[in-house]
Amino acid sequence: MSAPHPLNQAVIAQALHDLRNGQLRRCKAMGFGEQELGALKHPALVSVLINASVPWCSVTVNREVLQRLLRQVADVEKEIAAVDRMLRLGASTEMVSKFYGLTHQEVALRRDILGLPKRKGRHPGLSEEQDTELWRRWAPEVKQRGIAVDDPMALLDLTLDLAEDLNLPASVLWSTINAWIDQGLV
Repeated sequence: MSAPHPLNQAVIAQALHDLRNGQLRRCKAMGFGEQELGALKHPALVSVLINASVPWCSVTVNREVLQRLLRQVADVEKEIAAVDRMLRLGASTEMVSKFYGLTHQEVALRRDILGLPKRKGRHPGLSEEQDTELWRRWAPEVKQRGIAVDDPMALLDLTLDLAEDLNLPASVLWSTINAWIDQGLV
């Protein structure tokens, strides 16, 4: 005698679970009709269905949903990489929280995972020379990249690039750039 088909077993297990939890609509969405649902009330009939070696059901893949789920994994990986980059470049907890919704504890954990030193207080402000160099590099980049001052993600990307190039903390650059925007210097 051949072995029971595992798909049959899985479908019956799911249907019985759904019925026990009052999810009649889910059973009907799987394809069960009233007659089949009535049969699931009888252990002998359930046994026949579970132990059938011939598959009496099939699986279809919803490719659109599957692709969306796979993209979510890539999006999460990008987000983790972006947060890690921000922290390595000296972004503040408030910045990470604003852009990615992480709590202070989550940011502290990410810093620990990355092996970043614990900071107490703020980074010192820019010197006049650093401020001038930042403006000299930032203003043309905003125009070249076509960044609108009300596009925080584009401004963040530019800020991180400049923090990397200038070897200055992203939080200090972010604060300076936002002060320029608030003053209407752009």
